[in-house]
Amino acid sequence: MLLARRSALSGLLLCALSISGGAARAVGMPTAGTPSPAPAGTSTGTSTATAPATSVARTALTAPTGPVVLSIGGALRHANHDGRAEFDMAMLERLPQVSFRTQTPWYPQARKFTGPLLRDVLNLVGTQAQTIEAKAINDYKVSLPMADIQRYDVIVARLIDDQPMSLRDKGPLFLIYPFDRHVELRNSVHYGRSAWQLKSLALR
Repeated sequence: MLLARRSALSGLLLCALSISGGAARAVGMPTAGTPSPAPAGTSTGTSTATAPATSVARTALTAPTGPVVLSIGGALRHANHDGRAEFDMAMLERLPQVSFRTQTPWYPQARKFTGPLLRDVLNLVGTQAQTIEAKAINDYKVSLPMADIQRYDVIVARLIDDQPMSLRDKGPLFLIYPFDRHVELRNSVHYGRSAWQLKSLALR
């Protein structure tokens, strides 16, 4: 009789445990031997790290190693020779290059010009000048407002039709506006601001 009662109690206990475990699984409660899920936003040790975003650093103004083709003075923050920023052709070539084809008063047909943006050159030397005085090898001088440089893609052309420019062909540098892109540039004022045989810039 006692043995029968013990067997009955054991059966009831096992049944209760079985029901309790099933209920726990039904409501998502952890059971023995089952790891609890990590709370939202908690690392489980298997996530992949994301590389930090990087920004392009300002290109350092190095010293020229070849013949100087452009000298910049006046209100600048970065110099490489006696308070001036001097460039050889290789330094200008290492800057991002822009090309456009345009009609001009000086050639019978449209020509392709290639070189760095003047604003990129000025960003390299650092300036808050409002006026740029360009001077040519023949001592021709002309002033350009900084607003022109910010608004238009004025370039320091070093190639014409993909070839270096000789002195005879208004080189080796030609400060030129994209006349065919902007009708308002096709006038004597902006033609006069395009200095060929460019040799220096003074920042005011």
